[in-house]
Amino acid sequence: MAEIGLKALRHSYLPDPSAEEDWALRRIDLDWSDGGAYALLGPSGCGKTTLLNIISGLVTPTEGQVLFDGRDVTALAPDQRNIAQVFQFPVIYDTMTVYNNLAFPLRNRGVDEGRVDARVREIAEMLELSDMLDQRAANLSADGKQKISMGRGLVREDVNVIMFDEPLTVIDPHLKWKLRSKLKELHQRVKVTMIYVTHDQTEALTFADQVVVMQEGDVVQIGTPVDLFERPAHTFVGHFIGSPGMNVLPCEVRDGGAFVNGIHVPVAEGIGQTADAKTLEVGVRPEFVRFAESGIPARVVKVADTGRHRIVEAEAGGARVHLLAPVDAAIPEGEAHLAFDPERTRVYADGWLAEASGR
Repeated sequence: MAEIGLKALRHSYLPDPSAEEDWALRRIDLDWSDGGAYALLGPSGCGKTTLLNIISGLVTPTEGQVLFDGRDVTALAPDQRNIAQVFQFPVIYDTMTVYNNLAFPLRNRGVDEGRVDARVREIAEMLELSDMLDQRAANLSADGKQKISMGRGLVREDVNVIMFDEPLTVIDPHLKWKLRSKLKELHQRVKVTMIYVTHDQTEALTFADQVVVMQEGDVVQIGTPVDLFERPAHTFVGHFIGSPGMNVLPCEVRDGGAFVNGIHVPVAEGIGQTADAKTLEVGVRPEFVRFAESGIPARVVKVADTGRHRIVEAEAGGARVHLLAPVDAAIPEGEAHLAFDPERTRVYADGWLAEASGR
């Protein structure tokens, strides 16, 4: 296992990058603790896989360093980094049995056969593959084959980090939750540093202790699942995390307060410097919006019943606002007023959280 550090990392696939858009990864500085569970989360094309491949050694960064336990490994080949990688599609030997697939990484390193057997059976038990060890891998379902891929990474005891590149993409939806739970359980048992790449917020938030949210080559926020939900550092994080995502409404800031459509909206944490901002917005999640006797005038336009609650869509001054209402709550027809939880409402300046100094 290893502590991983990324120092002043940048990468471009162009030979002579000059403009900001030429960079697939802009400056990234990260430190991941030994034995942690981490996720790289973001939409397709944001740089997640590029960053993963730089850590693994499949790609050499244009600038910056990759450190394992403080040692510079930027120029080392993948086989010199002691890493394991699980890809979107299972990488296995179809003609081998499940047992021999799991044993291969150990035998390839000359591990004693007694230790090979013990380790293979230990990992097979963790992955619920014990009853399949004598079967040919070709005969397994997609989720069974992906379990083998995971096991081939877990079976080695000398790995610095195990990296997962969207490993549940080919898995049937009804089986994904089982593998997500299994992977979380495995991390808690083996305590190996794991990095999980995905565009699926559910996968990231259920697996990782710390989530790195990326957008267009930038790291927008690093935090726990609770941090990302309750205190998005950027409106992109608010939109990307949650279903529905965070409501974002244009606002004015004057006399130390925020105003939406001329109505004063109390906000948490105070308001920082906003004088030079091109856009000012208030952000609040649907969970923290309610109907009230007074507040922001709105008009209810749609109600969707999810079984657990109802998602109400309203229009307020040209902006769409979602709120979650209990299934037995009365929903106004047409005109209504909206109130926001002051402790969960924040101001964003040019997309970034506008914090009061000293907060």
